[in-house]
Amino acid sequence: MIRKAKAVWKGTGRDGTGHLSSESGVLADTPYSFKTRFENEKGTNPEELIAAAHAGCFTMALAFGLQMAGFRPDELFTEAAVTLEPEGKGFKISKSALTLRAKVPNLDGAGFARIAGEAEKNCPVSKGLNAVITLDARLLG
Repeated sequence: MIRKAKAVWKGTGRDGTGHLSSESGVLADTPYSFKTRFENEKGTNPEELIAAAHAGCFTMALAFGLQMAGFRPDELFTEAAVTLEPEGKGFKISKSALTLRAKVPNLDGAGFARIAGEAEKNCPVSKGLNAVITLDARLLG
């Protein structure tokens, strides 16, 4: 399976602008720039997209893991916080911190932690990131 996205950039790094589009059409000429990446201008940036991909991938992997273990979650809520930091003359993604809050009937804390940990390690996006990945998983009443 291959999924595709495209980036078009015009101008310099700091003053230029770009647009991102995805094969599915979910992203369609979505703006990104220095200001959307390092300031708070409206638009997206690569780190935000990686965070969305990681949160979505992990949460789906967890849903499958819970299903295989015989559990049906009421709700899984995951936030991924991707850290971009300076490295040499550029930057690197150094961390993706997953925060999970879940409602899963009839599942104890130890079983939840085990299944969530397996999902974090086996999620394809987790495998693809060359960064420290952390997981804060809590089972809610």
